[in-house]
Amino acid sequence: MRKPVKKMKYNNIEKAVFQNRPNRFIAQVELGGHTETVHVKNTGRCRELLISGTEVILEKSSNPDRKTKYDLICVNKSGRWINMDSQVPNKAAAEWIRNGGLFPEEVTVKTEKTYGNSRFDIYVESEQRKAFIEVKGVTLEADNIARFPDAPTERGIKHVEELIRCLEDGYEAYLLFVIQMKGVKRFEPNWTTHHEFGEALQRAQKAGVKLIARDCLVTEDTIEIQDPVEICLVEKNHA
Repeated sequence: MRKPVKKMKYNNIEKAVFQNRPNRFIAQVELGGHTETVHVKNTGRCRELLISGTEVILEKSSNPDRKTKYDLICVNKSGRWINMDSQVPNKAAAEWIRNGGLFPEEVTVKTEKTYGNSRFDIYVESEQRKAFIEVKGVTLEADNIARFPDAPTERGIKHVEELIRCLEDGYEAYLLFVIQMKGVKRFEPNWTTHHEFGEALQRAQKAGVKLIARDCLVTEDTIEIQDPVEICLVEKNHA
């Protein structure tokens, strides 16, 4: 029987208003009438999310000695909460898989497993299977279409190629896109930003790598992997 999946929950959250992002790691927000410098838990560009005046969710750190007291974890984009914490997709995926989200049988789940020249996010083992799973968090959305990546990712291509090698060595291989929001119609590679990554996904699918996309129910303080999302690897004319 499938176990109930626990939502990933944040503690000590506060609402703020985004002002600017001096670099990849920090942002300045308006909190309680003053400007607060906070840590951004996503080093991607996130330009379509982090717009001046946008409502954001912060989580207060439990470490009193930390330089920044808060982490920026969530953004309100046109009334839709989008989680932009790059650490949470792996944690949520591991919990989801342990609780029967991907495989029908009881499985052992290990994280950060090295294979070849890569370290994959998840390794799953049971009497029936041995599988490597790479997890990609997706925060980029336009017209209810989710896309990945939001910046060129040679590392991402390397992971896709290593998954193909896993298949050749007799393992199962999965690429799981955790879409950190609800309400998207489909997932596509971001052909405009990184054409080669889209081509790598096409090669992987032909080789037998299983591509999966799931959306998430996101609230101000929780995120939970939920429903399947259609994946379209057909390159469209963006002109």
